[in-house]
Amino acid sequence: MKKIAFVFSGQGAQYPGMGQTLADASSAAKAVFDLCDSIRPGTSAQCFTGTKEELTITSNTQPDMFAVEVAAAAALVEAGITPDALAGFSVGEIGALAFSGALSVADSFQLVCRRGELMQEASNAADTGMTAVVKLSPAQVEALAARFDQVYPVNYNSPAQTVCAGLSSSMDGFKAAVKEAGGRAIPLRVAGAFHSPFMASAAQGLAEELKKYTFAAPKYTLYSNVTGKPYEGVETYADMLSRQVISPVRWQGIVEDLIANGVDTFIEVGPGNTLTGLIGKIDPNVKTYNVDSADSLSATIQEVTNG
Repeated sequence: MKKIAFVFSGQGAQYPGMGQTLADASSAAKAVFDLCDSIRPGTSAQCFTGTKEELTITSNTQPDMFAVEVAAAAALVEAGITPDALAGFSVGEIGALAFSGALSVADSFQLVCRRGELMQEASNAADTGMTAVVKLSPAQVEALAARFDQVYPVNYNSPAQTVCAGLSSSMDGFKAAVKEAGGRAIPLRVAGAFHSPFMASAAQGLAEELKKYTFAAPKYTLYSNVTGKPYEGVETYADMLSRQVISPVRWQGIVEDLIANGVDTFIEVGPGNTLTGLIGKIDPNVKTYNVDSADSLSATIQEVTNG
């Protein structure tokens, strides 16, 4: 019997038109977009018709990603597919939080809107960037990053992909060192040094924001980016969520723990298929699907139901 995890996409996977056919195909998905529009007018229009440049602005990206992710998850449940566990990559953790019932969708959306604003403000305060390093081990990347001023490993994505964030003035030298070591450095489409000390002001702001909310026990096992393990109790949620923006994302650890606990099927909900690609590199034996459109929803329902 399949054991399924829904995994919620991270920032950088956004694209113009995301979620539109999903909303057309599923009443449950459309209801999520309608709720988001009632709190932040224009969210669905931005997802469906916004430009690449608009969608790359962090204060837009995060609420828009949330809307598509939770809509995709709702469409799957509408079709009779439910998860055993949930994990989200960075901003995706807020979508997973909402879907788990630990915080209402409305409250989670307000939280993600504020998170996006705070991280945008922190990004504007310094000239920074992020780069994915492939073909090198995490230990190799850590050693290289330590040679440069304020460059930090921030996403442990797979055995051969680690993302670093840091000062733009240090990044050219860092990328050259990666190439010299036999790796490849790929700049990311994000507007700041996320999950690094450059996000300290955002973490402080989030800690204040999170005082407004009351958390409940999740309906499904819910994973934390900070620890790479399931949340231990509702009293830890606020601390984990504020720390998340200044802490590395332990994605490889999350996926390995899910597999160790019996998950053999991963469905990425939200734009793109970045996470399914990473999961396949961590363990090629598990099944992976992604849902961000009417076509991918239909294909996934057929495969998971009949497979």
